[in-house]
This record gives sequence, C-alpha cells and structure tokens, in this order.
Amino acid sequence: MKRMIFAALLCLAATLLFAQKAGDRLYVNVDSAPLKSSTGFFGDTTETVKYGDEIRVIAVNGKWVEAQKNGGGKTGWIESAKLTTKRVSSQGNTANASAKEVALAGKGFSPEIESEYKKSGAQLNYPAVDKMENFDVSDDDLLVFIEEGHLSIGE
Repeated sequence: MKRMIFAALLCLAATLLFAQKAGDRLYVNVDSAPLKSSTGFFGDTTETVKYGDEIRVIAVNGKWVEAQKNGGGKTGWIESAKLTTKRVSSQGNTANASAKEVALAGKGFSPEIESEYKKSGAQLNYPAVDKMENFDVSDDDLLVFIEEGHLSIGE
C-alpha cells in the first residue's frame, strides 16, 4: 500500500514538474505543425511552425497549448506532444539529415530502424508506405468521410 501511495505521489510530482505554464518557452519537435484557432482537428490554421521553432506558451488546456511563435506572429493552439522543453535544431552535427528526418528519428523511427525491419525478412511494401505518407487529404474531405461514416469527431 505504501508503494502505491509513493508511486502516485511520484507521478503527481512529475506531472507538476513537467507541466507547461504561461510564459514557458518550448520548441517544435515535428517537421511542421499548424497553430489552430481552436483545440480541435478542424480549427482553422492561424500560423505554421516548423521543427526547431521556439514558441511561447500563452495558456494550456489539457493536451493543447495556446502558443505564439517567438518573435511575434499569430497565436494558436498546438498539441503538447509536438513540443519539447529541449532546444532542438536541424543544424550542426546531424550528418546532413533533413529536419523531417531528424524529427522522425526523435519520434523513434529512423533509416536504421527501417533497415532493421527490412532485414527481418518481413514482406513489407515500402514504396506503398512512402506513397501513403505523401498522400494528402484536405480537412473538408476528412470531415465528409467522418460524417458519412457516422464516426466520432472527437475533440
């Protein structure tokens, strides 16, 4: 019982320690991400931030952070998972990797990981995956798909 209470207190302390608050400086850790007018997928894009951009926290609402790009610009909401407290840069010792490659590697997928999958002997169609990754669906088309399929929009 004491261990459970200790673990719960430890989790609470970690949450409080790493929680974002107004005024914090965070960094974008994905290739690019939209700042949205609201905390939902279908909010209008007010600004686009890119890998390594520094943003200033204005407010926090659950997993969403209202932010403004450092140096001014429009404000908007972004998912906190796309941000980090550590300064990131696509410059320097990255062996000429693109910002997208660095962001993917930071998320745990890299050319080395893909190579390991290929070596495993699995019959995977990598050109098809690459094609799907480049496929773009507009927000309007996605909303029609969700509504016609009677799917939950979520947030």
